Amino acid sequence: MEYKDYYATLGVAKTASEDEIKKAYRKLVRKYHPDVSKEADADARTKELNEAYGVLGDAEKRAAYDSLGSGQYHAGQEFRPPPDWGGGFEGASAEDFFADLFAHVGGQRGGRQGFRMRGEDIHAVLEISLLDSYHGAQREISLGRQRNLKVSIPKGVTAGQQLRLGGQGQPGANGAEAGDLFLEIAFQADDRYRVEGRDVYEKVPIPPWLAALGGERDVSTPSGRVTVTVPSNSQSGRKLRLKGRGIPAANTSGTAGDLYLTLEIFAPPADTPERRALYEQMQREIGG
Repeated sequence: MEYKDYYATLGVAKTASEDEIKKAYRKLVRKYHPDVSKEADADARTKELNEAYGVLGDAEKRAAYDSLGSGQYHAGQEFRPPPDWGGGFEGASAEDFFADLFAHVGGQRGGRQGFRMRGEDIHAVLEISLLDSYHGAQREISLGRQRNLKVSIPKGVTAGQQLRLGGQGQPGANGAEAGDLFLEIAFQADDRYRVEGRDVYEKVPIPPWLAALGGERDVSTPSGRVTVTVPSNSQSGRKLRLKGRGIPAANTSGTAGDLYLTLEIFAPPADTPERRALYEQMQREIGG
């Protein structure tokens, strides 16, 4: 059988820390996830990544894998199980052998016949809008092979948070329970907003006269429309803080984030004779 080099799959060294393995896995699974990837082999690569992380991300399984002499083999190299591992591997595939290995971690080694093994967990990235985090939402995701799953996105989720869907991972062997599906939350790119934890920063364009003279302005925010007062003599980059208007608390004991409105002064175009005359008057009287 061919040796499966899980370290090479994730692109990490055999001395990589747990955190380095996790970061490498998350970066690659985002690249190859079938919902977002345009790669032709996205499904196969995602399966390989999940399998590799399922082993290297678990300290006990990683130790068992390393005990087979992972430093001596390379991906695709002919591999023979240790002679003391037990029988039943003539003609077995690498999947058979490695499945048996991790089914017996911490227990008695033996042949592969009749083993029970919990299914592997699946890790994927779920991109949502900022509004989904403010209000909660329902989404339908595809897990491949015409398998769709409805997911409830709770109000107050933040980037990096994982949603666990019990029993929605890979099926178990010989009647064992299925693994779980872990969806890591990521926010869709939006030029209007920047998110830090539960705090949200929103760009608010204002005309120069409002910046200079001050006054009220209506602003559409993720939590609804608000009227804010712009102080006189404001400059671009000034932030107006709206306490508690950031991402809502995930539960009753939590604290909501804040919303920071970042003022950006824009200059209307001098596209009419009247506007051009106003700009010329400002140049004469204000200068600069």
